[in-house]
Amino acid sequence: MAATQPIFHGAGESYRADTCAPVNAAAAAGQIRLHALAHGQYPGTHLPPRLLPELRSIGYWDARRGQSWGLPWHRNEGIELTCLRRGQLPFATDQKAVVLKPGNLTITRPWQRHRVGDPHATSSRLYWVILDVGVRRPNQVWRWPDWLVLSPPERRALTTLLSHNEQCVWDANPAVMACFEKMGALVEAAVPERTRLVLCLNELLLAVMEMLHGRGIALDRSLTSAQRVVEMFLAELPRHLAEPWTVGTMARHCGLGRSGFVQYCRRVTNMSPVEYLTHCRVEAARKMLVDQADRSVTQVALACGFSSSQYFATVFRQLTGRTPRAARLGA
Repeated sequence: MAATQPIFHGAGESYRADTCAPVNAAAAAGQIRLHALAHGQYPGTHLPPRLLPELRSIGYWDARRGQSWGLPWHRNEGIELTCLRRGQLPFATDQKAVVLKPGNLTITRPWQRHRVGDPHATSSRLYWVILDVGVRRPNQVWRWPDWLVLSPPERRALTTLLSHNEQCVWDANPAVMACFEKMGALVEAAVPERTRLVLCLNELLLAVMEMLHGRGIALDRSLTSAQRVVEMFLAELPRHLAEPWTVGTMARHCGLGRSGFVQYCRRVTNMSPVEYLTHCRVEAARKMLVDQADRSVTQVALACGFSSSQYFATVFRQLTGRTPRAARLGA
């Protein structure tokens, strides 16, 4: 099953799409009622491979009491829409943590980090749908499935509304809530019809688009820009300093050419990629020298990505004005 998990390569590391394993375990243990259709790694009744392959997961859970599980920080490969119909449920992204109330709609972009439960799920009925739009980096073009009947201008408008805003929680209007209720009834059917599923999904996406159009939301195109990709990579870089980075490998991780990557790196940090990498390595080494006194200077140098203790000492002194041993002693 793990082999079917889509993978996002970027920001200095690889992310696997979530499996929602706690939901599956809770359903198997009789803690919740689960009605779901799925492809790949997601729980529920698995659809035939050729039946709406972009539809990664659709369904709902019904938890009649507080749970001993939650969905910790995770990412999904597609655009995810959820609607809470009953109860209250903690929900968070990197930007905000809230307690969802009945009628709340959440929208998380492909691969956006989020969490359900704090740490456990509560008594709730939650509907969801996850659609894979082919995004594996933030600046890639969304590819909607061919069964989406929206016109090209409407597809572009929907993509913009879903990808260019940071607000993840909305008060769903009656049309959107009715679509989720209809979706749940279809999922409960033993053998769901393709035509009815397609009609329901088109109706839901159209209702969400019209709802967002009517809310006058503020759009931020930088969320899908190449600069955003570089910003994400540089933010994660301090966690991967031991990698043998070159300008070429850093650029490839961002899906950019060398010159473009260098340009964005200078814009974000006012340093070249090599200068910024060296800065991060020295700052990490400075902290490690003090916090991990049991490590030798050579061990610290290698852990932070320097090829030798001699080179490390030279660079460290150039940037800090002290030797590594003096920094460790506080001199």
